Amino acid sequence: MSTIKSLLRLASTIACVIVIVSFALFAIEQAKGGSKQQVRKLEGINQPAPSGTSERKREHMHGKVRETIDDADDVLIKPFAGVVTSGSVWAKRGVSALLALLVYGVLARFLIAYLPGRL
Repeated sequence: MSTIKSLLRLASTIACVIVIVSFALFAIEQAKGGSKQQVRKLEGINQPAPSGTSERKREHMHGKVRETIDDADDVLIKPFAGVVTSGSVWAKRGVSALLALLVYGVLARFLIAYLPGRL
């Protein structure tokens, strides 16, 4: 197996893990807070790929590890963040995460399999 194919598969796996972990942390946070959810929704903190102001508020609320995961997730799901126009943060985050997993997990691995063998 070629080194480049292995590195691309590893990158695909890491991207998928980041998306899954970030979504899981978001879901846990949403499940824990009732009234806090409404405040965060108004502030836009849980939006996929948030604005600069929302990003700074989110950084203040989350720890360094969580914020690093969320920052990496923001980069990975940014191409899909505008797909859903619903007001539901669950729909926005869920669809963005699902599309990212399809692209980075399924489509990327499908294309990697068709790369020439000696890369």
